[in-house]
Amino acid sequence: MSHFSTLRTKISDVAVLKSSLQDLGIQTKDNADIRGYNGQHLRADLVAVLEGDYDLGWSRNADGSYDLIADLWGVAKKHNQTELINSINQKYAINKTLIEAKRPGLSNAHVKLVAQK
Repeated sequence: MSHFSTLRTKISDVAVLKSSLQDLGIQTKDNADIRGYNGQHLRADLVAVLEGDYDLGWSRNADGSYDLIADLWGVAKKHNQTELINSINQKYAINKTLIEAKRPGLSNAHVKLVAQK
């Protein structure tokens, strides 16, 4: 029986996700295995290699969004999973917003981002 859980996300830009993880000091691997309970593994498009024996991974859906896949029980052994996932989502949202604000046609826009814990 698999320990992996799949969570829907609103993440759609894997390059921004990868840079966001790196901004947070998290090493990434492309098209790699997510480590789970008792040596289980599952392939993902992007893997965040975490301290300990468990990872987070993201796999692309047909609609272009990415699902978060992880052995959440295992991740919680070393990390506060809620804080970790929230910090990744927040960093992604900030980076994605900054990229979108630089698009042509938005040159006169004023953007103020406030990140809260």
